[in-house]
Amino acid sequence: MSKALVAYFSASGVTAKVASNLAEAAGADLFEIKPEVPYTKEDLNWQDKNSRSSVEMRDTASRPAVAGKVENMGDYDVIFLGFPIWWYVAPHITNSFLEEYDMSGKKIILFATSGGSGFGKSVAGLQDSCPGATVMEGKILNGGPSIDALKEWVDSLTL
Repeated sequence: MSKALVAYFSASGVTAKVASNLAEAAGADLFEIKPEVPYTKEDLNWQDKNSRSSVEMRDTASRPAVAGKVENMGDYDVIFLGFPIWWYVAPHITNSFLEEYDMSGKKIILFATSGGSGFGKSVAGLQDSCPGATVMEGKILNGGPSIDALKEWVDSLTL
């Protein structure tokens, strides 16, 4: 398998657990996409149209700043990119992450956690942020899949 990275954004810890297990299953390195300004519980209240997350998601040009960087991004051929589904797409901080690097020639496989929706327009919403890369809709990974189940999924992919 190509050298792989699992990069993920997790607002509440659900996606973080899946990402950690996926990294182990894939034998991949792990990187957390952390916002420069952490989200508070109030920021994440999707029922409040004035909450930070609601305001960011209404603005398709919003690019929350990422704290930290992958220093050796050029070493990776495959990136598993994980996030919770927000408003039927990936949170804009994932666009911020992708736009920090030259992703040309890389295969980006999406995985997500969701309270009930699928990927929606996540692939289309991320493709423009990484020109020259191949973005693939991967899998919604709800329910804390086991490392063995994740390994089976990874092994089924053409990497």
